[in-house]
Amino acid sequence: MRQTMKYALLVYLEEAKFDVMTQRERDGYVNASLDHDAELKRSGHLIMAQALKTPPHAVSVRKREGRVSVTDGPFAETKEHLGGFMLIEARDLNEAIKIAGDDPLARIGTIEVRPFEELTYIDIPEEEKR
Repeated sequence: MRQTMKYALLVYLEEAKFDVMTQRERDGYVNASLDHDAELKRSGHLIMAQALKTPPHAVSVRKREGRVSVTDGPFAETKEHLGGFMLIEARDLNEAIKIAGDDPLARIGTIEVRPFEELTYIDIPEEEKR
């Protein structure tokens, strides 16, 4: 088995770009994205992929000084929003970048490639936990 690393491909999109498209053009991007996902699944790269609802469906949760606050929408005001993600396995960053560049949505949006950080428990002496 080949040695791989896990990456999150975060797909950022601008709704305004879709608003000016015909339904046929939008449907073409959906179908091309599903085809790309299927190709990645066949090649063993895709762990999972999922589109996300648009920002009006989102809420942001924060906890400060013991109080939870919930606000509508995403945390930051930007033109692009997180529209979906893929979790993949790739040999290295270069292969992950190639996979992201082959995604049809890279033509109209931005795909951030971010490696997973493997967290492990750290032994903290009991006296330092207090």
